[in-house]
Amino acid sequence: MDDEMTVLLVEDDPDMQLACRQALSLAGIRSRALDAAEPALPIITPGYRGVVVTDMRLPKSDGLSLVKYAHSVDPELPCIMITGHGDINLAVDAMREGAYDFITKPFSPEKLVDSVRRALDKRRLALRANLARAAPPPAAGDGLARLVGSSAGMQAVRRLITEIAGSPVDVLVHGETGTGKELVAQSLHELSGRRKGPFVALNCGGMPDNLLDSELFGHEAGAFTGAQKRRIGKIEHANGGTLFLDELESMPMGMQVKLLRVLQERRLERLGSNTSIPVDVRVVAATKENLVDKARSGQFRLDLYYRLNVVTVDLPPLRRRTDDIAELLAHFFVLAASRFGRPVPPVGPELLERLAAYAWPGNVRELRNLADCIALGVSTPLLGATLQHASSALVSPRSLSESVEDYERQLILDELRRNNGSLARSARALRVAKTTLNDKIRRYGISVAPSEPRDE
Repeated sequence: MDDEMTVLLVEDDPDMQLACRQALSLAGIRSRALDAAEPALPIITPGYRGVVVTDMRLPKSDGLSLVKYAHSVDPELPCIMITGHGDINLAVDAMREGAYDFITKPFSPEKLVDSVRRALDKRRLALRANLARAAPPPAAGDGLARLVGSSAGMQAVRRLITEIAGSPVDVLVHGETGTGKELVAQSLHELSGRRKGPFVALNCGGMPDNLLDSELFGHEAGAFTGAQKRRIGKIEHANGGTLFLDELESMPMGMQVKLLRVLQERRLERLGSNTSIPVDVRVVAATKENLVDKARSGQFRLDLYYRLNVVTVDLPPLRRRTDDIAELLAHFFVLAASRFGRPVPPVGPELLERLAAYAWPGNVRELRNLADCIALGVSTPLLGATLQHASSALVSPRSLSESVEDYERQLILDELRRNNGSLARSARALRVAKTTLNDKIRRYGISVAPSEPRDE
């Protein structure tokens, strides 16, 4: 059962009310049923966690008045109207007043459940957007402030970081590209007793062996051609603080052996020197690969993996924590607006709906890049055909006329199917002239299969 969202069902027909509640219950959707509009008014409040399903015909009041009231209280609250065949014009009026959808009697349980689920999804996105807009900026000095997101996965990551930050143990961070591995390392540093020491970062990828050796361990003057003076390496420079090694999987095997010795003995020798130098450094290493598989193929030292794998922080990819997109996007919008001197763009449900459907191969980094493009008001091919014009189309919902036309087209299609393609019977059911219906069929490009007669 969905323990967060509730369908407020307003239906005075006991049989219809029972059928709707049973259909929703079997689909795992919680509902609350009333038989009149008046008792529903105090329940409908700003931020109501659910949607409204109401019959058009109710005692004393009517569903259209309830839709108007709900829209005045919370314009983003989805309302679904249940109508009879004779109420089509009223249903269109309800759409103009802000109704999300309408269902014509008789309808199948599947159609009700499908409409309610879509409405609930829209409501969740709207509530997340509102929450993101209202969220205060992270407190200055909060070591976890960079790790934005309230999903279960991110809460688990923050808990683990809090638990291990104060210990001297080295840490392995595993996650796909763009998930924020360096942010985890920075959080560990800031929450530890080493926060007053240096935080030193080095990417091990794409660096020649001799250069990486010098970068990590340093060298003495004359150690090799071009070494004109002593250089302090990254490990020694991080003494008293934290060393972050990114793309550890690409470190050459020779460097892995030397790094393992430093981790075991906490001492190093600069290139060209025989002097052993003690170092007090915590190593946080990051990888996007499965290091055990790399070790089996002879591309990584298993002993180094076990030395670093005392504690592993697994960062979930963005596609597995889409609930965080609203919060992340709002955070990145604020940063982008400050950086570019632009107004903060809105985080709307239409935008979130599209972003939640994307796979995010570049993860949070890709989302931040998109946020920058939207804040700057430029289009981007970042998400291909899914999002062609991020700066405008994403933050603008469909117009009222487009929404009404979509529902009218679907209504005509449903009626034609119900009447086996008969234009005359469909026109009578919709209470419009045949010529008017024929014009709308042509306008919307509705086609009827040749086996289905267009007329009686």
